[in-house]
Amino acid sequence: MTDTYSTTHALNWYAEGSTQRPFAHLQGEIAVDVCVVGGGIAGCSAALHLAERGYQVAVLEAESIGYGASGRSGGQCLPGVSCGQTQLEKLLDPALARAAWDLTVEGLALQQQLMARHDIDCDWQAGHLQVCCHRRHERELHAELEHLQRRYDYHSLEWIDRSAIAEHVGSACYVSGALDRQAGHLHPLKYTQGLARAAVSAGATVYEGSRVLGRQRTARGWQLVTREGTVSCREVVLAGNATLGNWEPSLQRKILGVGTYMIATQSLSQERAQQLIPQNVAVSDMNWIIDYFRLSADRRLLFGGEVSYGGLYPAHYAGALRKRMQRVFPELSTTPITHHWGGWLDITVNRAPHFGRLEPGVYFVQGFSGHGLALAGIAGKLLAEAVAGTQERFDVFARLRHADFPGGPWLRRPALVFAMLWYRLRDSLGSLTS
Repeated sequence: MTDTYSTTHALNWYAEGSTQRPFAHLQGEIAVDVCVVGGGIAGCSAALHLAERGYQVAVLEAESIGYGASGRSGGQCLPGVSCGQTQLEKLLDPALARAAWDLTVEGLALQQQLMARHDIDCDWQAGHLQVCCHRRHERELHAELEHLQRRYDYHSLEWIDRSAIAEHVGSACYVSGALDRQAGHLHPLKYTQGLARAAVSAGATVYEGSRVLGRQRTARGWQLVTREGTVSCREVVLAGNATLGNWEPSLQRKILGVGTYMIATQSLSQERAQQLIPQNVAVSDMNWIIDYFRLSADRRLLFGGEVSYGGLYPAHYAGALRKRMQRVFPELSTTPITHHWGGWLDITVNRAPHFGRLEPGVYFVQGFSGHGLALAGIAGKLLAEAVAGTQERFDVFARLRHADFPGGPWLRRPALVFAMLWYRLRDSLGSLTS
């Protein structure tokens, strides 16, 4: 597997249930105001919001809409960013950290608005529970809850203590947690495809199977080249993330693709599903390499948790995920696994999102680091605002500074693998050191 590798596994449960009609691939020459590269949530949201402003927009997707992380994620919609708000406060001044938090909360509200306005049926369910595995987690999570309430006026979080945790998740692994009823979960591929259809209804044109091979400056602005066509445009939005390829090396140095994986059980009985997650919320733990899971609309347990940092596609990941699932829910030890899938997710060194401009007229968003379902949607809206000349909200995130991954093209993966060994050890020893 190379850094340009991208896959949606053949047994991806999300893709199996999709009824999206394919879009044509680009052939010949077209001219638009803005070309969006990448057909994930950020790209489709940008296209939708730009088209609603009256811009002529073309979306170029190398594979199919939602093919990357947007369409195969855990489906958990959360406020905040992957590095956490406390870490973000070390990267931005207090006013900008507050503005960034408020934008992520707005992203959750925007998600609801887009689903309602464009009739996107994506199995939305309210509620996300972050769970603690031991006392150290409890201390950290309780402090975070109080910090968000006190400093950010975020009062959607409810502390779930040891006496009540079984009412929310039927596992002996967890001792407490924090329930966010404003967050929730959905079918990510249906949501992404719904955004693409909404963008087309607003006037955008979407092309699948149209990988961008490069761009060059022209008298009009820019020209983007695919295998069978070209797009001339005044401005460019890059939202390809880990699957963008190596033709923008300055962006690729800031992110690294890591493999993430999921499994799905067969449909469970209503009684069994109710025992596992009584209130049908999404669940994730606080380990560095987290377990995350939720119920699907047809009562499958969708479970994620394995991560590959080495750039290889491990053949054993489905079995490893089953073991992790059985540790959480031993009663599923004989339940068949019907689907398993995986692919790249892009991370930054500091796990904060990476937004900005490569040069005048070329905008980018990337580095959501596994926390992009809500954030990518608002990122698309911010991109549209920036293209239209209102830069302030986009620049809240563009002010974040990002380092290259150390080690260059050959050593950055081995360096990351070595670092992750420490975090795996820290997870495994957590209950002993709490």
